[in-house]
Amino acid sequence: MATTFTERAAGRRQRLRQSLAEEGLDAYLISNPPNVSYLTGFSGDSTYLVVGRDRDLLVSDGRYTEQLAGECPGLETHIRPPSQPLTEAAAEVVLKLGLHAVGFESGHRTVAEHETLLGLTPAVSWKGANDRVERLRAVKDDFEIGQIQKAVRFAQQAFAMFRAMLRPEDREKELSDAMEGYVRRAGALCTSFPSIVAAGDRAALPHAPPGDRRVGEADLLLVDWGACGRFYKSDLTRVLIRHTNSAFGRGGNRAAFEAKLHEVYPVVLRAQERALSRLRPGVRASDVDAEARAVISDAGFGPFFNHGLGHGIGLEIHEAPMMKPGSTAVLQAGMVVTVEPGIYLADWGGVRIEDDVLITPDGCEVLTSVPRELEAMVCEW
Repeated sequence: MATTFTERAAGRRQRLRQSLAEEGLDAYLISNPPNVSYLTGFSGDSTYLVVGRDRDLLVSDGRYTEQLAGECPGLETHIRPPSQPLTEAAAEVVLKLGLHAVGFESGHRTVAEHETLLGLTPAVSWKGANDRVERLRAVKDDFEIGQIQKAVRFAQQAFAMFRAMLRPEDREKELSDAMEGYVRRAGALCTSFPSIVAAGDRAALPHAPPGDRRVGEADLLLVDWGACGRFYKSDLTRVLIRHTNSAFGRGGNRAAFEAKLHEVYPVVLRAQERALSRLRPGVRASDVDAEARAVISDAGFGPFFNHGLGHGIGLEIHEAPMMKPGSTAVLQAGMVVTVEPGIYLADWGGVRIEDDVLITPDGCEVLTSVPRELEAMVCEW
């Protein structure tokens, strides 16, 4: 019989609970919405979770009474009145439960919220930490991997629509907005993040905000997009190249553009392939980054790869592990990461190739199937 999401969430809370004794704590107060979702299956917001040694409780408000009953059956709830702020309600619950030592998520509270909590619970000892739940989330189970695969399929279907509908008069902002519709039409809830669509030399900005540039004025179009299912996300990047026979704007010297393209694109692709060949359990994330970075540096483009190689993906678009210089993370089977080397050249453009990859017991599996070869990126617009 398949394990339900409720049962999976209960198992995750139990694994988290095992750390209470090690830290000398009575309970954890979980306030980061993705962490609450991970531990309960709740898809709303403005809700905290108390994980105790023998009791779990959700602190929420009347907007979510029925939703909590449907998504988190069997979980005890404390529904605050509209006049009571969430932090005050959490303090009330902590005192009613008689908790003396409580762990909290220091990376997900404002100073004002924490000062309020301390003022309302003077006898309680609070211990902050950044990654108690995030460490659990870094390794995905079969259900989570399946959800990420579904998000990948949504994104790939949307990209096919994007390519088919591309027109020279389209502006970056219009295309970014259109991707939202394509992703939803494919079956996703929404995009994982505001899609990046950068034409021509604006592709030299790794996170270029979409502007008014018409794609017909450019030979290159960088597209970074993803799809979000009920909870889990995907994240891909491809660079589309305008076909040489296009009848529309020739944005500069085509021969010079193509010469640089045929110099840069193969380097980025080799860097990604080198990284993929090194992905396996027990390898340090920083070492994989270094392998890909060496390919780009040896080709003379080292200064133009100005971000980390990749990051974990799941409930959030950026989560553990981080694959970048200095990262102490060690890869484990079940982690899902992006691998996204890039080269960005001012006044020319940029190339980034990004795929979502599962770490397996004996290597890795690329979950995305959009072609990466330069020839496959040629597009009419």
